[in-house]
Amino acid sequence: MTAAATPPVALADLATYRPANRVPSSYFAAFAEDDDLAGNVMFRAPAFRHHAADGETSADMIVSAAAVLTDRHGPDYLDDVDVLLTHSQLPEVPVRGCGGEVAHRLGLDPATVLDVHNGGCAAFAHLIEIGGALLAARGGRKALIALAQNSAGQIFVQEQVRGKAQAAIPGDGAAVATLTLGTGGNPVLTTLSRSYGEYAPDMTAVSTPPRKYWEAGDGQIHVGFTNAKIAKVLSRGNRQVPEVAIEAAERIGVRPADLDWFITNQPNRVFLRNWREALELPEERHPDTFDECGNLFAVGVPMTFDALIESGRIRPGQVVMTSAFAHAGDFAAAAAIRWNGRS
Repeated sequence: MTAAATPPVALADLATYRPANRVPSSYFAAFAEDDDLAGNVMFRAPAFRHHAADGETSADMIVSAAAVLTDRHGPDYLDDVDVLLTHSQLPEVPVRGCGGEVAHRLGLDPATVLDVHNGGCAAFAHLIEIGGALLAARGGRKALIALAQNSAGQIFVQEQVRGKAQAAIPGDGAAVATLTLGTGGNPVLTTLSRSYGEYAPDMTAVSTPPRKYWEAGDGQIHVGFTNAKIAKVLSRGNRQVPEVAIEAAERIGVRPADLDWFITNQPNRVFLRNWREALELPEERHPDTFDECGNLFAVGVPMTFDALIESGRIRPGQVVMTSAFAHAGDFAAAAAIRWNGRS
């Protein structure tokens, strides 16, 4: 018995949202403390980043990004969404994500609503992989993937955190994208994901005095960076992002140095430089939005992808390789897309 061929998956369109509050580096400089990590290459601050407004949730930002799609294509553009996947950097309620609320507020009636948390900064490629598989398995019409980074204006501006070197790096924002089955649109040429679970315990949230995040106390939660942990993250990230990108390029028969565009997550400028050098790509083919948006975690890849499209630099038929790693290096993913235009 011959297995049925898997139908091709395409990225139809994507859209992004940046909160109105554009925060300069001078904001954090005014609170800077004598931090042991202040000189570390991980924390060289971008010029700007955007912070979500007080009370602005993951669902709020995703709905704002989705409004760009319906403004562009018409109010019924999302009516045929059968699969909704969401990723939020900081779920507002510990026991659920924002998928159900997003579906309700957008007036959707999907057969599948799934909140995906483990992808971290690599969630864009991961959600493309999952969404495409669900569409193909169920014969769905359209998948909506939605990502929100909302921790910058909540975690990193806290009184005990904003003076730390790590505080000036993250920004907030959201992105959405639609996937369809068939040969139209922008074909997803390949996706791949890699899990490195042995590194998961190295990602920690800490406070002074110590407490679990759900316990009451005076200490404000932030990321538990140390010089030793940073060295490990730098080593893993420098290796993993090129590895998955190169493997994905080999699958589609393209030399990494011949890729038209390479879009990665953007933790800092050092990673950006090392990654493009590993693929032997010039800086102009590895765009980023770091100096305007900071580290957007999962939203960094689609934010830069959208900015590239809006700039008019990308031409029909060109291949975009996206690649990213997550957390302290416990996950990495890549996706290659042939861009033909918004649809």
